[in-house]
Amino acid sequence: MQMQMQTLIHHSHSHSLFLRNAPSSSSSLSAMSSSLALPSTLFFTNGTSPTLPRSRVSMTLSARSQTSVHDALFADYKASTSFLFPGQGAQAVGMGKEAQNVPAAAVLFKKANEILGFDLLDICINGPKEKLDSTVISQPAIYVTSLAAVELLRAREGGQQIIDTVEVTCGLSLGEYTALAFAGAFSFEDGLKLVKLRGEAMQDAADAAKSAMVSVIGLDSEKVQQLCDAANQEVPEAEKVQIANYLCTGNYAVSGGLKGVEVLESKAKSFKARMTVRLAVAGAFHTSFMEPAVSRLEAALATTEIRTPRIPVISNVDAQPHADPDTIKKILARQVTSPVQWETTVKTLLNRGLKKGYELGPGKVIAGIVKRMDKGADIENIGA
Repeated sequence: MQMQMQTLIHHSHSHSLFLRNAPSSSSSLSAMSSSLALPSTLFFTNGTSPTLPRSRVSMTLSARSQTSVHDALFADYKASTSFLFPGQGAQAVGMGKEAQNVPAAAVLFKKANEILGFDLLDICINGPKEKLDSTVISQPAIYVTSLAAVELLRAREGGQQIIDTVEVTCGLSLGEYTALAFAGAFSFEDGLKLVKLRGEAMQDAADAAKSAMVSVIGLDSEKVQQLCDAANQEVPEAEKVQIANYLCTGNYAVSGGLKGVEVLESKAKSFKARMTVRLAVAGAFHTSFMEPAVSRLEAALATTEIRTPRIPVISNVDAQPHADPDTIKKILARQVTSPVQWETTVKTLLNRGLKKGYELGPGKVIAGIVKRMDKGADIENIGA
């Protein structure tokens, strides 16, 4: 989902789960259970009281689970320090190599190999590019590499302090799963299983119909919508197109039937678009073409333990953070058919006082987006 921003940049001039009050020993990932899983209930600092203020949340807690958490919990979050995770398209051959120098990061790839049933690290480091770029490989590869980047940051001097100050996190499309894992909504292992299934389900849905994605460069969202409307007048319902990714002003991805995309491309110049770039993805992501993937995701999410994130995680669907696990499950299932509200997400971070952002994972696409929206934004890239 990030190729369109890479194209814009070229043509116009992103684990160890942690808790704020966790003991320092958690930073040495000697075993997966010590840093890649959270308890099934909220973290308690004194054995009796949750760290989240009772006045801001309505909840029912038992020894094993929490049944209800109101989204108002995160209503007044701040965004001074934010973690941002990349999505599909950020992958590049060679990623993951640096992670092998940090044991806590290297162990993530070993665990991934066991879960996935193939050598993910070998594909990340050696390719071939065509294999790494496939939806079923790139999604788990980016998820693991991005969480490995967290461990590289943790290992450097002052890294744990940075991690402890993060107030909000988010990720572009696939990156939302990475953000949720970082925030403790689910374990590294469960997140990887979901991402694996997501990639497979999206690929299968793409194979079921001829569809495509195209990046429209140089227009605002209103003009891109008018372009979609014009193209849709000339194609049948099954071929219609829509904005699938509101990336940033001047760069929006459109998804739809192959014929609809072709008509849109032919009309783009007449709408004063600078250019269109066909994206190298399997199909029309974030549209109804992905509907066959929803039921498979719903079934997997229903059996996955999801907890209230310890910090806000902004959803791609509505650009809002959610605290209720059941709501998070529903949103993740619908995310593949819903437009990505990344532009609104970044604007929200800036409006809520973003002072320092970290893009964790392969590539520098997210940093480019944020800086395009605010030239003075301070975004640091942490690769692995």
